[in-house]
Amino acid sequence: MSEILEVKVRTEVRDAMRITWHQPIPADDGIVLRADVFRPIEDGRYPVILSYGVYAKGLAFQEGYPLQWEKMISDYPQILQGSTNKYQNWETTDPERWVPHGYAVVRVDSRGAGWSPGFLDPGCSRETEDLYQCIEWAGTQSWSNGKVGMLGISYYASNQWRVAGKHPPHLAAIIPWEGQNDRYRDSGFHGGILSQFQERWAKHQVANIQYGMGQRAKKNPITGESVAGPVTLSDEELAKNRINVYEELKKHPLDDEWHRQRSADLGLVTTPLLTCANWGGQGIHPRGNFNGFIDAPAEQKWLEAHGDSHWSHFYSPYGVALQKRFFDYFLKGIDNGWPQQPRVQLNIRHPGEKFVLRHEREWPLARTQWTRFHLDPTGRALSRTPVAAPGKLEYQALGNGLTFSMTVDRETEITGPMAAKLFVSSSTKDADLFLVVRVFDPQGTEVTFMGSTDPNTPIANGWLRVSHRRLDPKRSLPYRPYHPHDRVEPLTPGEVYECDVEIVTSCIVVPAGWRVSLTVRGKDYEYEGEVSEFGKKFHYGTRGTGGMTHADADDRPADVFGGMVTLYAGGGRDSYLLLPIIPPKGGV
Repeated sequence: MSEILEVKVRTEVRDAMRITWHQPIPADDGIVLRADVFRPIEDGRYPVILSYGVYAKGLAFQEGYPLQWEKMISDYPQILQGSTNKYQNWETTDPERWVPHGYAVVRVDSRGAGWSPGFLDPGCSRETEDLYQCIEWAGTQSWSNGKVGMLGISYYASNQWRVAGKHPPHLAAIIPWEGQNDRYRDSGFHGGILSQFQERWAKHQVANIQYGMGQRAKKNPITGESVAGPVTLSDEELAKNRINVYEELKKHPLDDEWHRQRSADLGLVTTPLLTCANWGGQGIHPRGNFNGFIDAPAEQKWLEAHGDSHWSHFYSPYGVALQKRFFDYFLKGIDNGWPQQPRVQLNIRHPGEKFVLRHEREWPLARTQWTRFHLDPTGRALSRTPVAAPGKLEYQALGNGLTFSMTVDRETEITGPMAAKLFVSSSTKDADLFLVVRVFDPQGTEVTFMGSTDPNTPIANGWLRVSHRRLDPKRSLPYRPYHPHDRVEPLTPGEVYECDVEIVTSCIVVPAGWRVSLTVRGKDYEYEGEVSEFGKKFHYGTRGTGGMTHADADDRPADVFGGMVTLYAGGGRDSYLLLPIIPPKGGV
């Protein structure tokens, strides 16, 4: 009760918007969630764009994420035009882009974060229930036309997949922009190997905006209020009010019910959707975006894929125009030709951070030439033909591993999901496989890209813990092996095992004379070239992994994972890399 009395709910008109600060949204268990509501000054009934998440509705993008903000506006200065940018928030839309266009924007702080009290358990099933209730609240307000859309990046995208499967009556459309939907495979345990991302994430993005940080938190530059609630709690009280995200993740090394409760059932998603993926999001989001498009039974679904950083195109004129066309059709009913929009829109990636827009009808592309490139131990080459002679190579299980290469004789496009089959043995009872698809120019310089969270992201990554090698035959495809991750099957030292490895979807057009390589190693990829100042300063800029490292000593004890691995190929043990080669439209 005292918390409710302390919250000053108020409505004011400023910057051509009617803004309600700290709007209460009661949840069914008595917790009162808090939202900021931005809507047109004129009375009317407007479609609603809603987001619900952990990053504090009052924390300015520029204030909370200055490094990312400065890079974004340096790369895309157009973002500064047409808005004061005072209301920019991390990973949510700018209301100044939408309210004048006849929309209401509702930003809800998730339970335990920002101005919403309660126990902070990011991504839990209670949050999905909260979100359902927030959608229904927004869809039934006097200023709402009854149609709610969800729009946001990452956290604000992942929960869209989950809540859409619950079918809130007023949810009309979603745009999950770079958002995962399988908590275990997409970001928690890559191929069964623990990712340390959430350890970094909780420290840098969650601990400082927990409800109860109060006067110790940053201030909303518009209202002057704390972004983390009206009360200030001790460190001990804060710790009692939140889950330890990373330590809790470590308690669930297999894909159990804990992960399923935090994941979407894509088979239930029928809401019209536009899923937007980043080729360079290796290790966190693109797997979810592409699988969401493939697996959701929604009849009205579209896929978009782009490059560059995690945040840039969501705010750029390119991204905002795409978002508006989609929502204008589904939330406003404007006949703007959206149904004729090709189902797949790809920004095809070329070296030099060059992207060429192309439309397609399906995904994966029907004209894909699924091509096996066989590992040849003799010359450490990738061969188009199977290798007859048996061979093997050994490497240190925690070392840099082996690289197999081929030089392309003509321009070659690789776009789509990838996979590899490897035959390996270990000197210990387990081994972790880290696969990296790489491209080198004729001078031998590796070509990397600005990925979602790292400026030196390689073409593609795949991972597998060999004790998790068992496949689900019903869900596996040649280009998308699916591991249930429901049991550990230790290795017998020296025995050879067949392993199918999923490699995250990507895109690259390789010029003639350039080299395509597969590196099989026992630890994370590390870019060996010169790193930019942004890469040195950014806390996720970990020489190519984007913060998705895998070096937790509890998960990878040296006595189990620090032996020797032997890779076999040829002579009936057909180790290969499967690539999606795309011929030109109408070509061969």
